[in-house]
Amino acid sequence: MVVALAFAGLALYSVLNVIVGFFIFAVAMDSSGPHTAYVAAGAAVLALIGLGGGIGLVLIRQSWTRGLGLGLMIGWALWSILSAGICTGLNPSLYG
Repeated sequence: MVVALAFAGLALYSVLNVIVGFFIFAVAMDSSGPHTAYVAAGAAVLALIGLGGGIGLVLIRQSWTRGLGLGLMIGWALWSILSAGICTGLNPSLYG
């Protein structure tokens, strides 16, 4: 059950990453001034969802919350690695 919910958490984070990332990059591209604040806010929101929500769910210590929390954290880490930090706002070139 924990493994199945970990995959569900991974899928949930992936969907949230696409939605939040799309809106943050759309707002950042439309802004006439520096877009660093928008990207930083998006990175903070995605980290809060993935890592903060994941740690919070793991600390509840029930089998379904542990799997979902691990899935959220795995999703954040996997998207950070596979996209070289672009999808999660960790790439330093986004702030330049």
